[in-house]
Amino acid sequence: MVKFVDSELEQLKREIDQMWTLVYNQIEQARDAVMRLDRTVAQQIMVRERRVDAFELKIDSDVEDFIALFTPVAVDLRFVLAILKINGDLERIGDYADGIARFIRDTDMEVLDQTLLERLQLENMFSRVLTMLGELQKALRDEDAALATVVLSQDELLDQINRDSTSILSDYAKSHPDAIPFCLGLGGVFRKLERTGDHLTNIAEEIVFYIDAKVLKHNELSETNASR
Repeated sequence: MVKFVDSELEQLKREIDQMWTLVYNQIEQARDAVMRLDRTVAQQIMVRERRVDAFELKIDSDVEDFIALFTPVAVDLRFVLAILKINGDLERIGDYADGIARFIRDTDMEVLDQTLLERLQLENMFSRVLTMLGELQKALRDEDAALATVVLSQDELLDQINRDSTSILSDYAKSHPDAIPFCLGLGGVFRKLERTGDHLTNIAEEIVFYIDAKVLKHNELSETNASR
């Protein structure tokens, strides 16, 4: 029985790792689609979104079956609960990649203003998201709670870039009226990446919960209340 349980847990690890790699590739290609206005790449992202959805359904079903069959406790229970939540966060990140791809598919813009992109730090934002995704995947593979905790501190940069983008895009739209629809859509890209950072924070918290049985969610709020 123990060997069978271990085998099922390893299967879950493989499945979430495969989904993680797929979502990483979706975000990586979303970056390429935006930075090059590449509608072919955008179309590829949209087609693969079905695979992300299929992975989510499969993992959810396998986790539910594992809980029903084995009634896990302690670390095994924390693991499957973490996988269930991480699975949902990864699916949402895949949705954001799909949304970015649809923006590129539908935009009328043909040439990007490279000076605008540099001011916006869009490539930097994509790079930070991909770094966080990669480090968290490694943290789960290696059961490294310390690495997951480090990732938590990286989300602030995404928040700052997103905040700065609003005024930069607004000023650009005022001086380039023809680019207003594109600026609105590009603002949506920043919001999606900022929300991706929030989901990555959730994932980091779930990894720490699984490995160390520590609940990090709402810690900042608890500390604020304690200081009053």
